[in-house]
Amino acid sequence: MTLFLPQQPGTVLLVGAGPGDLGLLTVTGLRALERADVIVADRLGARSVIDQLETERGAPLDAQIIDVGKQPGHHPVPQSGINDILITQAKLGHRVVRLKGGDPFVLGRGGEEVIACRAAGVDVRVVPGVTSANSVPAVAGIPLTHRGVATSYTVVTGHDQLSEIGGGRDHTVVVLMGVGTLINSAMVLARSGRGDDCPVAIVEDGFGENQRVTIGTLGDIAFRAARRGVRSPAVIVAGDVVTLSPYADGAFTQATEPAAAHASELVRNP
Repeated sequence: MTLFLPQQPGTVLLVGAGPGDLGLLTVTGLRALERADVIVADRLGARSVIDQLETERGAPLDAQIIDVGKQPGHHPVPQSGINDILITQAKLGHRVVRLKGGDPFVLGRGGEEVIACRAAGVDVRVVPGVTSANSVPAVAGIPLTHRGVATSYTVVTGHDQLSEIGGGRDHTVVVLMGVGTLINSAMVLARSGRGDDCPVAIVEDGFGENQRVTIGTLGDIAFRAARRGVRSPAVIVAGDVVTLSPYADGAFTQATEPAAAHASELVRNP
């Protein structure tokens, strides 16, 4: 059965809200929100998309909105509670949309929610979203791979074992939820083969009103972030691809000449 049929009562759709810009929500996700009876929404990305959609419509959505947003160190509704909400609302015969920031299956615990729903006999499907791991670096002009600069990348959280990530500066590392562990993460990545002079970018509030980019190296990024008061939500990118960003123009003496040249060109012609 195709995913793109209208959602039936008594089912759950896990919808990726993307990084928080309504324009990056998929058409399927948009239609699901407009038809939903209940929306169980995260804080990051999801709430912003709902607000923008209601502003564009000039009226609130018809659905009941249940806020289960988490903040660093504060989870008012535990994951088990979220699972219970989805199952209960679906068994009441509602069209339930679980609106999750980014993509449900990229460090979003979407798999856990799918397993819980299926175990309870609830029909559940996933509508992929644009993950912040790709989109937020892109808004800062940073491709995660680039010919002659990087051919692969890894997405992790600031709580993962960064020392186990292989490769050098040509293997891009994207760290989500990593502001609180920035000092340790930078030290681990530098010692694991990338070196203190490896370029780093921190993109705060990607696609939001307070979007800001901080450029540095693994050796000094923690100092620069502290001096600028960098805060979550933010995406951290480490690797030579950072030199391609217009925000990095002139910040590095880069052995890869095409990268530095391209960064200068981006600044002249943004």
